[in-house]
Formats: sequence, structure tokens, C-alpha cells
Amino acid sequence: MLKQYQHIQVSVDGSKEADLAFNKSVGIAQRNGATLEILHVIDTRSFQNVSSFDSEMVEQVSSDAEVKMKKYYEKAQKAGVKEVHYSIEFGSPKAIIAHEFPKKHDIDLIVLGATGLNAVERLLIGSVTEYVTRTANYDVLVCRTENNQ
Repeated sequence: MLKQYQHIQVSVDGSKEADLAFNKSVGIAQRNGATLEILHVIDTRSFQNVSSFDSEMVEQVSSDAEVKMKKYYEKAQKAGVKEVHYSIEFGSPKAIIAHEFPKKHDIDLIVLGATGLNAVERLLIGSVTEYVTRTANYDVLVCRTENNQ
């Protein structure tokens, strides 16, 4: 028996593998008639050493994320996904992707790329993907290639 997913979360960060995950999530949402929640998390730890005078940098990062998210949103709609939403969250990507966002949005499938943009964090404290697959209480699909969309 195949699982019918109703609420799919795809986490994007601008990396190639996140784009692959997005494309796969669109296909899954289409086949299941599911809601697609596109999520981008801005890691607030990267702003810890930024002075209050550099609030323009935070605004720029937020503005850039909004532009990218609108593109993902439009692409999903054009592909025929009937219900699409996008969210930009601030905080710890690991906690938000694995626990907070899925709980708040009744997610039953998390889709994400095998690696993201932050290689330094991956080396020092482990990847977001590894953490999500190990701790999330939801099905997780990790995308590595373009095949089998």
C-alpha cells in the first residue's frame, strides 16, 4: 500500500541539491494532490556578531530570500500544484526544519537536498540533513540526483 501524502515540506537554501529536492517535491505534490510548503530558514547565528548598525544586511538577506521564494512559488504553481505556500523563518535550520515547522503545518513528508550551502557548519557540527533524518518524527526524502522525479 502506498502512502498518500497531504502536506509536503520542501526546504530550500539556493543550493543545487535543494533545487533538486524542490523539483521532486513538486512532482510528489502533483501526484498526491498535496499542499506544498516551501521553506527557507535564515540562520540567525550568522548575525550574532553583526552590530545593530548593520541591520541593512539582515534586511538584504531577507529581501533576497523573498525574491527566491516567490520564484519557487511561481514555478510550483505553473507546474500545476494546486495549493502552494512559502515561508521564510529565522532561527536554527535544524530545529525549524525537523520539528517546529512540520508540527505547526501538519507536515507528513519532509523533502530536502543531501547537502546545502553551509559547508563550514557541516564540517563543524554536522549537516542539517543528517540531523533531520535522525530526529524528525515524519517521513523524510533526501534528494541526491535528478533521476526518478
